[in-house]
Amino acid sequence: MKRIISIIFAVLLAGSTAIFAQNGQEELIKWSSTVKEDGSTLELVITGNNANGWHTYGLDDEYSATTLTLDALAGCKADGEPYAITKPVINKDGNSIYEGTFSIGQKFIKEADDWKISGMVSWISCSDQVCMSPEDWEFTETGGNEAILTDNKNVTSINNNVTSPDNQDNNLWALILEAILWGFAMILTPCVFPMIPMTVSFFLKGSGSPAAGRFKALMYGVFIILLYTIPICVIIGLTWIIGGEAVTADIFNWLSTHWVPNIIFFVVFLVFAASFFGAFEIVLPSKLVNKSDAKSDKKGLVGVFFMALTLVLVSFSCTGPIVGSVLIKSTQGEFWTPMITMLAFSTAFALGFTFFAIFPSVLKNGPWMNSVKVVFGFIELAFGLKFLSVADQTYHWHLLDREIYLALWIVIFTLLGFYLLGKIRFKYDDKVEHIGITRLGLSIATFAFVVYMIPGMWGAPLKGISGFLPPLESQDFVLGRNVPAAPVQQTASSKFDLKMPLGLSGYFTIEEGLEAAKRLNKPVFVDITGHGCVNCREMEQRVWSDPKVLNLLSNDFVIVALFTDDKTSLEEEDWVTTDNGKVLKDLGRVNSYIARSRFGVNAQPNYTILDLEGNQLVPVRGYNLSVDGFVEFLQSGLEAFNK
Repeated sequence: MKRIISIIFAVLLAGSTAIFAQNGQEELIKWSSTVKEDGSTLELVITGNNANGWHTYGLDDEYSATTLTLDALAGCKADGEPYAITKPVINKDGNSIYEGTFSIGQKFIKEADDWKISGMVSWISCSDQVCMSPEDWEFTETGGNEAILTDNKNVTSINNNVTSPDNQDNNLWALILEAILWGFAMILTPCVFPMIPMTVSFFLKGSGSPAAGRFKALMYGVFIILLYTIPICVIIGLTWIIGGEAVTADIFNWLSTHWVPNIIFFVVFLVFAASFFGAFEIVLPSKLVNKSDAKSDKKGLVGVFFMALTLVLVSFSCTGPIVGSVLIKSTQGEFWTPMITMLAFSTAFALGFTFFAIFPSVLKNGPWMNSVKVVFGFIELAFGLKFLSVADQTYHWHLLDREIYLALWIVIFTLLGFYLLGKIRFKYDDKVEHIGITRLGLSIATFAFVVYMIPGMWGAPLKGISGFLPPLESQDFVLGRNVPAAPVQQTASSKFDLKMPLGLSGYFTIEEGLEAAKRLNKPVFVDITGHGCVNCREMEQRVWSDPKVLNLLSNDFVIVALFTDDKTSLEEEDWVTTDNGKVLKDLGRVNSYIARSRFGVNAQPNYTILDLEGNQLVPVRGYNLSVDGFVEFLQSGLEAFNK
């Protein structure tokens, strides 16, 4: 069952089954194992023989290391870590590789004459043009007899970093620590941060007593954890029970990009903003509350639960890629690790919001609290526009292009500045006779932010907030628009209502890009992106805009942008039928399927480089704001193409 699940998920994520079948992975490398016995010491020697023109990676390679996993030991214990008997070669890309025949070793301390060593070697075979899917080979050695070799098991794995049982606990703790750090980091992401003022305002109303307020705040955190962890546990459990594909990216894509949830979130933020301004109080309908539970304390928990549910749904466009990476762990044949790491992530994520929920409940009420609510109202009003913007870009309504979006933000934050100075008053505000240092500092920061945004009306990139804004290409007037010199490829704008960032030219389907690449003899740069992708806009404005990157993209590559959330309907001849028979009829679904099945990614942004036949030249690169790193990535693709 474990292997069936791994194969199914690997096909979905790596999309390499067809290539595998054509080449015959068994012929690319042949493995053998033996054990040398010297007194109380055992030395396991694993030998690999690469086919001509193919190579594997060393034990210490940063990205695609060959690994040795020990599954079962009896009568002996591991002594140290696996080591290279044959010294690997460092290629021109800085990778540690093996060509031809090589050996790796692992020492053991013998504790009994009747010993057994079982394990698995995991590797990736690559040529100069293509890399195959990850592979595993199992072995068993017993006593002093000749090696008992098992048949090669063509099990595709996604992440092979476990070297021995002694290190599994360390790796698990490393994963837990990483998940915790991501959980805290997600609080500050653009699609999560706007929920902070909504949370604070929700719990400002109090609960009758500080103890009740703290209880509800703690339950808020518990609900957040459960809403993240339980669905993941159910998904993993179902995949292990039925051995099939039990989760689809279409659900998450729909939540993040479809106009219905985005308009709902936009309206919710507007309603909260109006409530913060004093127009009305938000309460659950008494009929709904009475049906949920007649007890007043449980009535409060209903609202707390739906508040937590709103947070999880709204924040999923930022937390989704992290959740997805946790899910990938289940393809390794692991059951508990994904659940534990998901629990660690959601707990860290929930702690921040639990703090914000507890904090107002232990404070005494005062006139300043209404000012806090009003300030949050302005913030909610500004951030709510992001959801409308996502729907606007995804469906090409052109209602909220960049200059309109900026104009609204400039007005909103200008009014916030005047409010902080006491020049604007709302229903429950007291008259401001004088302002303190806090109000003065906030008003200075607010007006400074307004001044920063104003040049954006004429096309200034505004890199600091580029992730929140619609793309610069949606703006009608850009003063001194910087277009890369003499781009030679033509944008397929006649077919799709889409534009490349920064004045670049390119295509929006792989087929058109490859056709142009063959004509121009240039590699294809594939940009896996989305209209609602905050990090994509940030990459474009902070990395792509660098002169070195822009010059490489405009002159040395044919660019293909795959929008995974675009709702443009395709002609029937462009429809795609998936392996399970589902017909994909719009551009976003087709591109999302290509990203998952062909490149093994299910998040944005991601980038890769292809040759003229569509073969992948370099590993996929994700979100990373290092300009030098991106330049090296592009140059490595050019070098691989020119070999």
